[in-house]
Amino acid sequence: MPEQASLIAETRSEKLELNLGPHHPSTHGVFRAVVELDGEIVVNVVPHLGYLHRGYEKTCENKNYHKVIPLAERCDYMGASSNSLVYCLCVEKMLDVEAPERAQVIRVIIAELSRIFSHLFWLGTHAHDVGAMTPLFYTLREREELMNLFELTAGGRLMPNYLRIGGLIKDLEEGFVERTRSFTEHFDSRVDEYETLLTKNAIYIDRTKGIGLLSLQDAIAMGASGPMIRGSGLAWDIRKTQPYCGYENYQFDVPVETGCDVYSRYLIRIEEMRQSNRILKQAVNKLPEGPIRAQKAGVIFPPQAEIYTKMESLIHHFMLVVEGLKPPVGEYYQCIESPRGEMGCYIISDGGPNPYRLKWRAPAFINLQSLALISNGCFFSDLIAILSSIDIVLAEVDR
Repeated sequence: MPEQASLIAETRSEKLELNLGPHHPSTHGVFRAVVELDGEIVVNVVPHLGYLHRGYEKTCENKNYHKVIPLAERCDYMGASSNSLVYCLCVEKMLDVEAPERAQVIRVIIAELSRIFSHLFWLGTHAHDVGAMTPLFYTLREREELMNLFELTAGGRLMPNYLRIGGLIKDLEEGFVERTRSFTEHFDSRVDEYETLLTKNAIYIDRTKGIGLLSLQDAIAMGASGPMIRGSGLAWDIRKTQPYCGYENYQFDVPVETGCDVYSRYLIRIEEMRQSNRILKQAVNKLPEGPIRAQKAGVIFPPQAEIYTKMESLIHHFMLVVEGLKPPVGEYYQCIESPRGEMGCYIISDGGPNPYRLKWRAPAFINLQSLALISNGCFFSDLIAILSSIDIVLAEVDR
């Protein structure tokens, strides 16, 4: 009688390569990571970029300085006004121009609304990635309020295009301050609601605590910033260390956690929303009267009312549109604290109407390089939570 074949399969020990993306709901964009697995354990992760490359920087170099602003906001559509703010500040440094006090306060309001706007969407989608659907519906409720406020400033809901070199495109519409104040009065209680869903949720804690460990030493070595480095124990915030727009005049705390894990980054962003709301309350109450745009002929667009009544203003407006402004020759860098970390704008001027070179220092791109380090040894399911905790925006990563 022939020997019966064994029903037990031979054990195999080879590693498995798996594509995460480029079309995967948890990458939130066309991003591909080649994951090497030993069973369910992540051995290595190699990010692959290039699926979304739009050539932002080279496109900006072919536009005059005023026309770069709408492109800047499309680099990070989740915190659009942060991008236009850092760009305007960099060009103002080139021109030795400072926006009026009212414009500075309004810029702070728009920047902090953008920070909350970004963190809300991050919180909802991050929770969804680890299996909690409800928080997304809660956060979209407040996000809709913010989009209504953005729409009230300049018409755009996702990318307002409200800031201009030297100030703002126009003053705040009637009702904006009252609606913003109303939002700040109830927003803290809404953050409390988010926390009731996640902060002490046993399943969420199991999915995030001790996962994706990024030590402070590694965070510094990799140039991490924003919630990534503050979640690893360093109180580094550009608004405190290198203040701009008068941030030194506002009372707020820089949240710090020492857990170095996904859960710590979650707590950081939760507290950042509270602190942004705290700044908004102060800004709304201290908003001064006055002009919303600096005056410098041949460099800053004159007030629109003057274009119809003064020939000089009409000529300056016409020449700025046709020829653009021509800043001094030199190299300039400006950074701000965006929702994802240190957002920088580096410009080389050759004295012409267009930037000779323009480079964005995108925090999501810098933070993403830690993915392989903090994922090794984790389960594949943990990789989704880790990637989410970095808070990447693919248009910023793959410019």
